[in-house]
Formats: sequence, C-alpha cells, structure tokens
Amino acid sequence: MPLRDLLLGLFVIAIWALNIIVIKVGVAELPPLLMTTLRFVLVAVLLVPFYPVARAQLPFLLLLSFTFGSLHFALLFIGLGQAEAGTGALLVQMGTPFATLLAVVFLKEKLGAKRIAGLLFSFAGVIVLAGGPTLPSPLPLTILLLSAFGWAVSQLLIKRGPPIAPLALAGWVALFAIPQVALGSWLFETGQWQAIQQASWRGWGAMTYTAVMSSIVAYGIWYALLRRHPVNRVVPMTLLVPVLAVGLGALLMGDSLGVHKLVGGGLVVAGIALIVLNVGKRRPAKPL
Repeated sequence: MPLRDLLLGLFVIAIWALNIIVIKVGVAELPPLLMTTLRFVLVAVLLVPFYPVARAQLPFLLLLSFTFGSLHFALLFIGLGQAEAGTGALLVQMGTPFATLLAVVFLKEKLGAKRIAGLLFSFAGVIVLAGGPTLPSPLPLTILLLSAFGWAVSQLLIKRGPPIAPLALAGWVALFAIPQVALGSWLFETGQWQAIQQASWRGWGAMTYTAVMSSIVAYGIWYALLRRHPVNRVVPMTLLVPVLAVGLGALLMGDSLGVHKLVGGGLVVAGIALIVLNVGKRRPAKPL
C-alpha cells in the first residue's frame, strides 16, 4: 500500500478510536438517546439529499435502521455512558465474533481452525475482563454486548441485501432511525430541552464529530481505500481501533490500565485478528 493510502487508513483508525472518547464526552452533557437522535438528524441532512435510493430498497433500509441504527448505535451511546471508554471499545469489538457465528448459522459458512481459535480467544478475553474492576455492571455490560450483536446482525443483512452505496446506506439508515430513537428518548429520558439549552461546545462538538467525522469522513475515506486495495490489506488496520481507544481512554479520560484489561483486551484483539485475517477477502469489517 502506498504511504499516502497507509496514512489515510491510519487517519480513519484514529477517527474511530477517538469516537469512543467523544461519545463519552457527549453523553455527559446530552442524554444518550437524545444525542443519538441529533446525530442521525445531522447525518440524514448531510447525506440523504445527495444519495437517492430506489423505492424497492426502502424496506431493506428500514429493517437496517432498526438493527444498525437503534440496536447498535443507540445502545452503544447508552452503554458508553456507563462504562470506561477502553473497556467499552473492547466489548463492542465482540461484534466480529458474533457476526462469524451468525454467518455459520444462517449462511452455512464453515469454521476453520483459525476462526475457531479466534472465537475462543475473543470470548476468553471477555471472561478475563469480567474478572477485573473495569468491567461495567451487568446492565451496561449487556447493553454493550447487545450493541455488538446489533452490529453483527447488520453485517449479515448488508451482506445478503441489495448493493447500496455506503454513504447512501448511512444517510437513509439514519433518516429511518430518527423516529425510533426519538421515541425512545421521549419514553425513557427526561430533561431533553434543558440539556439542549445547557450543553456546552463540548457536547455539541461531540455530537457533530460522531456524525461528520466518524460516519461521513471516515467511511468515505475507508471505502475509497477498499476500492483501491484488496480487503485483506485494509481491514486488518481496524485491529488498531480498540488498542488506540484503550490508550486514549487512559490518556484523556484517566481510565485504568489494569492487568485484566490488558490481558483480556489482548485476547479479544488476538481473537479478532485470527477471524479477520482468515476471512478478510470475503467480508470487510465496519468499525464505529
């Protein structure tokens, strides 16, 4: 890979890793579901007018808005509001093992030795994390794992669904997810208007970053790289996302770096590496 494209890839990885930190900053000022709603509004406004889709694709996009928009993103914002950034980033990476298992069950893909080892390492890493003090309580832990599962289901749907341009998919999924997440905010959150009025530049900047930098700029660059290079040269860079997120969490948020997080996180990343490097030619990963 040319140096320019390698640097672009690392730039995307940095955007996605910092996105974990930024979400935590944002949900400290804006209720998670409200912030997710505002994020989807901004993404839809910036993308939908420029990326039309066929009417026949709308039911698929509506289904994806539930699994990818509500189940993955909304639960991610809620879970990260109650977990350390690095630990949350590691747990969300479990989407790759979940996607592998779903592909075996529903697509009849076969598990080779590397993928089995990767699954074992990944789930062993979560068990090690569970023994440490940085793992969130059962509720946010479940929420983050459900967010990872939502990501996995979405990848299965995208793989089997109609071909749609990535930014068109992002825009229309955001549009259809707006009423779902807004309803959740109305039912389960309070003080939304006060939060909007009192949010500082940090809260608004965090919401804007997750919409513009993570969803639009990063994905735009990422898919340009995937068009120019083999998938198995590009996708392995995503393994740096949880590593960098853990480091940024310690540096910027004061998160601890205990032995459980280092060993458990290492097992999770090693397991995902075995899975991704084995199937990279067939299924590109889609980080945050």
